[in-house]
Amino acid sequence: MKKLLIIKTGSTFPEIKELYGDFEEQVLQQMGIPAKDVMVASVYKGEKLPGIDDISAIVITGSHSMVTEREAWSVSLAEWLQSVRKLPIPILGICYGHQLLADAFGGIVDYHPGGVEMGSVDIALSTDGKNDILLSVLPEHFPGYASHAQTVLKLPEGAKLLARNEFEPHHAFVLDGHIWGVQFHPEFNKGITCSYIEAEREALMQQGRDVDALLRSVEENEYGKILLRQFIKLAI
Repeated sequence: MKKLLIIKTGSTFPEIKELYGDFEEQVLQQMGIPAKDVMVASVYKGEKLPGIDDISAIVITGSHSMVTEREAWSVSLAEWLQSVRKLPIPILGICYGHQLLADAFGGIVDYHPGGVEMGSVDIALSTDGKNDILLSVLPEHFPGYASHAQTVLKLPEGAKLLARNEFEPHHAFVLDGHIWGVQFHPEFNKGITCSYIEAEREALMQQGRDVDALLRSVEENEYGKILLRQFIKLAI
């Protein structure tokens, strides 16, 4: 039986992991599927990827690494993704995974010129987003959870822009009809998002951000869960 593959590109902060689980556990919680139905490959630790014939769909997690650091495991993962591009396997990259997909297929990734995007942010679907088989389960305007310093400055050739906001021009894209990247975090909830804000409090204050106001602005929503459960449906 084929299984969902979660490609783990990093680990969350220990205090978040203790309360909410690591990235792959956060994804599974939102998807509502048991761990026994999933394969996890921690490529940042050097773990090998399974055979492609065993995979029904792929999720690439976020990371505290940066795509532009060109770590050996990340370069190898990009090459592997290039090799499986033509296969009809649904792929979803989240934050780092989103940026890595863009980079692997010819886009440009670097630090966002506006700095860090953090907390609950308003996101709008494009016309293509409203008609996309994955993103169309979301309303035209929805709140998403964000925590990123790098961004996709330029989409790969042929990619369709699916969602954006005033700060982040590329919050979601699709390539070849089955490869999606989302800059926002559908695996996060209010607690995880607030924990990330607290973890970055000092850095945010140095940027002149009102951290307490940022925390107050974070509200619980179900849109990440809706998106991830739609992705699983596409893999069945």
